[in-house]
Amino acid sequence: MKKYSKTYNVILDNMDIYNYKLRPISAIMYIQDAFARLCATKKVDAYDMFPKNMYWVVTEFNIEFIDELPFWSEEIGVNIWISEISKLKIYTDYEITYKGKTIAEGNALWFLISTETKHPVKAEFLKELLEIQNEYTLGEHKKTTFFDVSEKYNEITHIINLSDLDFNKHVNNKSYINIAEMTAPDEFKQNNTVKKLSIKFYRETFLGDSLTCETFKTNKEKTYIHKITKDDALICEIQTSWEEKTDNVTILESNLDVKNE
Repeated sequence: MKKYSKTYNVILDNMDIYNYKLRPISAIMYIQDAFARLCATKKVDAYDMFPKNMYWVVTEFNIEFIDELPFWSEEIGVNIWISEISKLKIYTDYEITYKGKTIAEGNALWFLISTETKHPVKAEFLKELLEIQNEYTLGEHKKTTFFDVSEKYNEITHIINLSDLDFNKHVNNKSYINIAEMTAPDEFKQNNTVKKLSIKFYRETFLGDSLTCETFKTNKEKTYIHKITKDDALICEIQTSWEEKTDNVTILESNLDVKNE
């Protein structure tokens, strides 16, 4: 098995309230779930690593949306594979499919971290467990670069609560994206959709922490940089590129067939 494949149905929590379609920023959760399942097949998932004093972290995540998104309850497929393993780095590439077409693709950079030192541990032993598929969805793996920021667009503060946490008791990656999205006006989100999203993670945060998200315009139209900080320390940066929504088909016009299961 070089690629792991899993089908999902778009659930209410991951639906865009304006058009009943998958929220682009929610797609990250299906990809991360598929990665966890891939690791579980080889006994290297989070709960397998904890007794060995290691845990997984993702430090970069990139995704591009290239075709029509599904409505609520419709089925999507996620294909994910290990595309590169170096001394410390583990890369995954992935694609989301819908109605037989690839609608999104991207990659992510992972590390295994020592619970004792909080430093990355050598990942080469994973080569014996995880098959490598040398296929890159976004081209050669290289460090993600962001556009230069210009004027500040908006700023919010968020106190981390229980709903923000994952099973490691760290803030879930989706929560950082939700915080960034909250800086965009509702009217803008109603008429525009995310086409590209990149994240760089620098530090962990925990329950009760106060996070500030500053959103900046860039020299590229409808592309923004979101800087999330805690006590002036940079926690993560997110770059989002948006396009105007052009698909005017409504859920009532889609002949949606919800099956009796």
